[in-house]
Formats: sequence, C-alpha cells, structure tokens
Amino acid sequence: MTEYGIHASHEQIPPADLLTAMIAAERAGFDCAMCSDHFSPWSERQGESAFAWSWLGAALQATGLTFGVVNAPGQRYHPAVVAQAIGTLGAMFPGRFWAALGSGEYSNEHITGEQWPRKEVRDARLRECVDVIRDLLDGKTVTHDGLVTVDRARLWTRPDTPPPLIGAAVSTGTAARCAEWADGLVTVNAPEDHLREMIAAYRDAGGRGPVCLQVHLSWAPTEEEAEAIAHDQWRSNVFGPPVSWDLELVEHFDVVSEHVTVEQVRGVVNVSADLDRHVDWLRGYADLGFDRVYLHHVGQDLLPFIDAFGAKVLPALR
Repeated sequence: MTEYGIHASHEQIPPADLLTAMIAAERAGFDCAMCSDHFSPWSERQGESAFAWSWLGAALQATGLTFGVVNAPGQRYHPAVVAQAIGTLGAMFPGRFWAALGSGEYSNEHITGEQWPRKEVRDARLRECVDVIRDLLDGKTVTHDGLVTVDRARLWTRPDTPPPLIGAAVSTGTAARCAEWADGLVTVNAPEDHLREMIAAYRDAGGRGPVCLQVHLSWAPTEEEAEAIAHDQWRSNVFGPPVSWDLELVEHFDVVSEHVTVEQVRGVVNVSADLDRHVDWLRGYADLGFDRVYLHHVGQDLLPFIDAFGAKVLPALR
C-alpha cells in the first residue's frame, strides 16, 4: 500500500517551525518525511535556507518518522563528507534514513566559486560520487582521482546496514541511468503520462526499490487563498531545465518569474480548496505505481494543511 509522507521545504520555513510541523505531521498520521538541501531559496519571498543535516538529526530524534534528504554531492559537498553524514545518521537511527543523490543546481553550487560543469559532466561526476559514497559506507578505504578527488578516506563510524541511496530524477533519461546504481527513485509531480514514463524508464532499466514522488500542492479554506499561496511562493519554480539548473541567484529567479500567471503555477502545483480533489490527485499517483508520495504544501504555514489533511485526506486514501 502506498505510504503518504510530508515534505519539509527548508527554503520556505525556519528550521524550528519546520521541526514543530514534523512533530504535528506524525501525530496527524503522516507515514514518513523528506526534506530539501539547499544553500539558497528560489525567491526572496521564500526567504529561508537552513542547513538540512543539522536539522535532520533533530527531526529524527523528535519523531519516529523515517526521513530522506535530496543532496547533490560533488561541488558544494565533497562525497566523503556526504558519506560521513549519511553514515552518522544511519548509525544513530537505524533503518530510518535515506539519501537521494542528484547532479544539483547552480543556485546552490556557485558559492564555491568553481565552474559550473555541463550537464553530461555533472552526471559523470555524480556517478563517481555515488561509487565513493557506497565504498565508504561499505567500510573501504577510498582513494579516487577523477572529476572528484579522494585521498585515503575511511569512515570510522558506520551503520551495520548502509542507508538506501535513492536516485533523484526529473527526466526519463536520468531515471534510466539511476537504475544502474540506485536503491530507489524519487521525482516530482508532472503530467500522468510523464510520470508513467519515468517509472517505466527506471524499472525497464532494472531499477530496484521504491519509486517515490514529491507532490507540490496548495490548499486553503478558499480557492482564492490557495491560488494566492501557490502564486506567491512557487511561481519561481515553474521553469524546467535548463533554467532551474543554471540560474545563479535568487534575484534571477524573481526576475524571470515576474510575469508568471496563476495558471502557469497550476501546471506544477495541485491547487484546490477542495480536499476531495486532493484525494483524487493523490489516489491517482498511487494508481500509477508510486510506493511513497510526499506531500509538499507550498505555503509557509504548514499546521492548517497538516490538520486538514490528517483529518480528511489521509483517512480517505487509506
């Protein structure tokens, strides 16, 4: 049966408030959780971007939920440091943590001052990072010279069972490539045909483990409020690659999204004041074959959403 979790957006909500929301989500009946890992938000209006790894330790301690994080090793993060972070959380909270690995966005990675590689180079760098992280979690001493460099690294604190490494993908090509190494797949909501193709690309290439979906949604007591929340908070996120990969600064995203309409936002966010409509959307994702669906309410106050969905939506889905 499909599990329904909650997504914690560090770009939008201060970390203490986000932790309070996760505690409330567990009480409301959400099964699991995941979070973003950004250095900067997508818009001045979002206005936050806390360090995910500090927060994850607190969230795992404060709840009994499983947690995942979407991380981009290779530039802002050295893969040995990512492996150490994964290993520590895995040792402290066995069976409750996973990490999704992707090739990243320049808006987070430019802070190092390094050149932003072409997409095919970023993909190759990610593949090297995956091998480094896996070998370190397996207890090997790793030296590697390539798109990333590692010198005699060894993890001294490791879990008995390494946490799953999930592939993060938005295209069918990336989904198929992830099948070579990943313990599962995570993507974001899109038209049903594309989501069906994503699952097929991953499974047909031999992909194992759960397929997971992060769903952007906006709910409020009235349709006008739900639209206003989505347009205010998520209009900078309507652009697909390469715009989402290659823009550098928050200001750039705000400029290119200045004239984005509510209808354009509806193309990437499920907007409705009708809880039954949200039930239908979410049930449809389960019917496509997703094992876990993580709900991302794009507003900055999660508690009304958690209360409403815990009372009406989650029971209907089960």
